[in-house]
Amino acid sequence: MATIDTSTTLAEIVARVPGVERELEALSLDYCCGGGRTLAEACAEAGVDPAAVIERVEAVPAQAPPEWASLGPAELADHVESTHHAFLHAELPRLVALADKVAGVHGDHHPELGRVRDLVVALRDDLEPHLAKEERVLFPMIRELAASETAPEFHCGSLRHPISVMMSEHDDTGRLLEELRAASGDYATPEDGCASYRALYEGLAAVEADTHLHVHVENNVLFPAVVALEDERGAPAAASR
Repeated sequence: MATIDTSTTLAEIVARVPGVERELEALSLDYCCGGGRTLAEACAEAGVDPAAVIERVEAVPAQAPPEWASLGPAELADHVESTHHAFLHAELPRLVALADKVAGVHGDHHPELGRVRDLVVALRDDLEPHLAKEERVLFPMIRELAASETAPEFHCGSLRHPISVMMSEHDDTGRLLEELRAASGDYATPEDGCASYRALYEGLAAVEADTHLHVHVENNVLFPAVVALEDERGAPAAASR
C-alpha cells in the first residue's frame, strides 16, 4: 500500500486504497466534493483524530482497483452514465413515491418525515436536470474530444466551463444529502417503523453512498482527465479561462 499521511488528500486515499470509501463514509469524511482537502484538513473539520483514520485506512483488506480506474475519459463517461446515472434514474422516482407513502402513514408520530419527503423531492429535482445536462451536453463533448486529434471548437469554449458548473451543482447535491441524513436521524428506522419505512431509509442511504462515489469519480478522476486531454489536444489558452 502506498504511504498515507496527513498531507495526503482524501481523493488520493480513495485512489490508492480500493474499498476505503466505507471507512471514510463512517467517519463523515467527504471524499467526493471535498476530495481535494488533505487528511489533516478534513479531520480537523470533522473533529476526527488523523492517526485513528490512518490506522483504519491501513486495515482495509487489499483488493484490486475498480475496473473504471483504468478507463479513458470517453469510456469513463460511458461507465458513469450506465451505472451511476442509471441507478439514480431508477431510484429517485421510487424513493419519492416511498417517502410520500411513509410520511402519509407515519407522519403524525414522526413529523420529521414531512421534511424528509420534501428533501427527497428536492434531491430528485436537483439531480434529474443535472444528469440530463451531462448526458445530452457534457458527455457527448467529452466523447468528441477523445475521438479528435485536436481540440474541437465547442460552443462553450473550453470544457472547463461546463465542468465548473457540474462541480458547483455537485456541491449543491452534497448539501441536500447532508440535510437528508440529518433530518432522518442518520437513516435509523424507529422501532415502530414498517417495512416501507425501512426500505425508504435503506434506499436513501444507498443513494447517498452511490452518489458520493459518483461525484468522486467525476470530480477527482474524470474531470481532471478531460482537462488534461483538452490541453494535450491543444485547446486555445484564451478559451480555457
